[in-house]
Amino acid sequence: MLPIRYVEPVFRPPSEAESLILPVTDGCSWNHCTFCEMYTAPQKKFRAREEAKIVNSLRLTGERYGDQIRRVFLADGDALVLPTRRLLAILTAIRTHLPAVRRISSYCLPRNLRKKSQGEINELAAAGLSLAYVGAESGDDEVLAAVNKGETFASTCEALEKLGAAGISRSVMILNGLGGRIWSRQHAENSARLANTAQPEYLATLVVSFPQGEQRFRAAFPAWEPLDQRGLFVEMEHFLSTLQLKRTVFRSDHASNWLVLKGTLGADKERLLAEVHEAIAAPERAPLRPAWARGL
Repeated sequence: MLPIRYVEPVFRPPSEAESLILPVTDGCSWNHCTFCEMYTAPQKKFRAREEAKIVNSLRLTGERYGDQIRRVFLADGDALVLPTRRLLAILTAIRTHLPAVRRISSYCLPRNLRKKSQGEINELAAAGLSLAYVGAESGDDEVLAAVNKGETFASTCEALEKLGAAGISRSVMILNGLGGRIWSRQHAENSARLANTAQPEYLATLVVSFPQGEQRFRAAFPAWEPLDQRGLFVEMEHFLSTLQLKRTVFRSDHASNWLVLKGTLGADKERLLAEVHEAIAAPERAPLRPAWARGL
């Protein structure tokens, strides 16, 4: 057993399945997004963990598994809310006690980088932070306001630019269907415009879903109507058609997705669009099951 205290439930990106999950905060410092249920449980109320306890956990973990751990993911929802000095101390402790680590990553709320200078972000990169997962959700300001994201197209672009300038890879997440029927097209097109501006190293789409029900979401966005399966495919077509990326790894293979898409943009743009067109053109067949139901 790892000598690390976890507060359930614990979340991490799919690509961090083999990483050491290191909580440096509990919960999310914003936690007002109406579509997100990840940190709504009482035990996930936001708090920063004590630096000394984090460092001690790393020391004990290193004594047992120091030569086996290659990747570390800083949890919970937005580790980068911590002061730069504290983050640098944690990154230094990772290098000291887990010398085999080759990648350190974290979720990143764009709002947290407004408080950090470019020099501070450069320091974090030099200390080992190499990948940030940015939940942009949408590039459309109306959609962002309706879901209480607390961000805009401009604020997200600014954060992505700072990360890129420091050499930190960006993995941008967009929520397919977040604008509902009324704002589907502008959500798709402005989200693509965001990606075109930032040119992130990684781009992923998930389908918006509400395992705990839609009441909280609809309270702030009463006009929202969910897209059906075909509507989600049409929105994806608009999104892909508007993208003008040079070398971005694209994934739409989360458990929530109805249609699995993988490729590199722009090299695979036409192939991906052809796969989406095929899905749109076949409404008469039995509906596809989402990826999680197909064991993907």
